[in-house]
Amino acid sequence: MDRDNETRVTEFLLLGLSGQSEQEEVLFGLFLWMYLVTIIGNFLIILAITCDSHLHTPMYFFLANLSCVDICSSSVTTPKMLVNHLLGCKSISYVECMTQIYFFIAFINMDGFLLSVMAYDRYVAICCPLHYTMIMRPKLCVLLVAVSWVITNLHALLHTLLMVQLIFCANNSVHHFFCDPYPILKLSCSETFINDLMVFTVGGLIFLTPFMCIIVSYAYIFSNVLKLPSAHGIRKALSTCGSHLTVVSLFYRAILGAYMHPSASYSVQDTVATVVFTVLTPTVNPFIYSLRNRDMKGALRKLILRSRIRKFQS
Repeated sequence: MDRDNETRVTEFLLLGLSGQSEQEEVLFGLFLWMYLVTIIGNFLIILAITCDSHLHTPMYFFLANLSCVDICSSSVTTPKMLVNHLLGCKSISYVECMTQIYFFIAFINMDGFLLSVMAYDRYVAICCPLHYTMIMRPKLCVLLVAVSWVITNLHALLHTLLMVQLIFCANNSVHHFFCDPYPILKLSCSETFINDLMVFTVGGLIFLTPFMCIIVSYAYIFSNVLKLPSAHGIRKALSTCGSHLTVVSLFYRAILGAYMHPSASYSVQDTVATVVFTVLTPTVNPFIYSLRNRDMKGALRKLILRSRIRKFQS
């Protein structure tokens, strides 16, 4: 194919999740509500952890980072869809699309790394309680988060640089509400073998490493918990892991469903799976971590009470 004669696209058309205007109206309202809940819920968690000195522990430090990433990941995809719907426009420029792909990959991978770090924190707390403060020092916590950010951004940069090397010709319609890498790859009129190879090698490694860390951490946790003499002790130990396990299962089941296959076989079912971890998971995370956690509920009550007192005094 003569690339000099090809007309390269300067924008993509985001067709959304449904081709019918009535359904798009419903989806707009649903996504707007979920986005607002995501921003408010995760912001409240960050604020509660920041303001309550009792929550200045490694577990809540990682939770605050997870909430921050959830806000960012939702803000990468959903606002563009909402603005396009309000303006009656479906277009996204090529540069905006590539930027969206970069931050989407970075934040989604960062979610996985933070979940693995939180699993390690739970392992240390349950299996090595006497050495917890010595192992989970503030410097180590910051280092774990910083290294995770470096790895995920380098990974996102790799895939984005490979993406911009591709040629996009006549077809620029994306059957999604954002620039998901797989649907974009399907539109390319150039060879995507290297992109798919990097997804399965580097991408697979970036995906499997935190996932295996979570599996190993919980294998040790459960083996130690089962040795506890009382049922009360077992319930108490597992209660600290319940919220985290719920988020992990929701997140990784959606990731496995969407991306653990070649880009050419990307389908409607995969689109639904991406909605789960890009929109649904960040929305429900604050509820999962607050409703099943006494300390978080107490901190949120204090936060709300303080705001009411200040409002009354003013």
